[in-house]
Amino acid sequence: MVFGITGNTSKGLIWEPIARLVRYLKETDRYYRIHDDIARGLVERDLIEVDDANVAGAAPLASACTVVLSFGGDGTLLNTAHEIGNRETPVLGVNLGRLGFLASLEEGDLEPAIHNLEAGNYKVEKRMVLEAHCDGLELPFQWALNEFVIQRPGDRSLLAIDVKVDDTRLNTYWSDGLIMATPTGSTAYNLAAGGPIVVPTSQTIIMTPLAAHTLTVRPVVLPGGVTIEASVLDGEPFVFMSDGRSTMIEDGRVHLSIRRAKHTVNLIQMPEHHFFRTLRTKLMWGARKG
Repeated sequence: MVFGITGNTSKGLIWEPIARLVRYLKETDRYYRIHDDIARGLVERDLIEVDDANVAGAAPLASACTVVLSFGGDGTLLNTAHEIGNRETPVLGVNLGRLGFLASLEEGDLEPAIHNLEAGNYKVEKRMVLEAHCDGLELPFQWALNEFVIQRPGDRSLLAIDVKVDDTRLNTYWSDGLIMATPTGSTAYNLAAGGPIVVPTSQTIIMTPLAAHTLTVRPVVLPGGVTIEASVLDGEPFVFMSDGRSTMIEDGRVHLSIRRAKHTVNLIQMPEHHFFRTLRTKLMWGARKG
């Protein structure tokens, strides 16, 4: 088994845990590869010597490794997933901040996790991914693990977003925007906007309007196999977002097509992990006051 190591270089908390892990892997004669940015940071901080043969860029890292350990939080794991792309290398998120929905392993549990991985004592959750296409325009990002968002620019009034599902008109959303989320993304922007929580291994697409002008408009949960066609009426400019990354579409006279992608993001979960336990802890369900 070859362990890939990556993380969020802007987080100071990652360096010591990664250095300890690399020492452990070295001392126990295990195979590993380190993302080149991480290797550079370890050397610059004089934490550990790194052999060039064990250093790789994002794409070679994903191809050469059996699993990738992503150090940081949920945002870091999202970035790691995008770097891996459609290679589907399993990812284990190591949480170094607040409890996350994606990065579930605590730093103190790393060594037992290595043993569990080698023993096959874990499960891989195949998380649904969305892909987006735009007629006449190449989008800078074409898939999302959490969500796609059509959103009004900060200096504009609300948008009128016309939506069809499998060629059948659903609604025209007069709102600040529209979220199209995966089950994994149901606990992200979708949740903050009042959308439903969906078990992350489900195959559904959640559409949640942002500050809808019509009070009766509510989130809709669609089957995962549908195609959503969305267009902004009157060609108004809008912001298009994918997992927090954004681009401005100046000419809104375009049609977006959003559907389930062919590939998945494969997240590793340790035996003791359960989504419901994370929900109770993260959202403080059942917590008593005082």
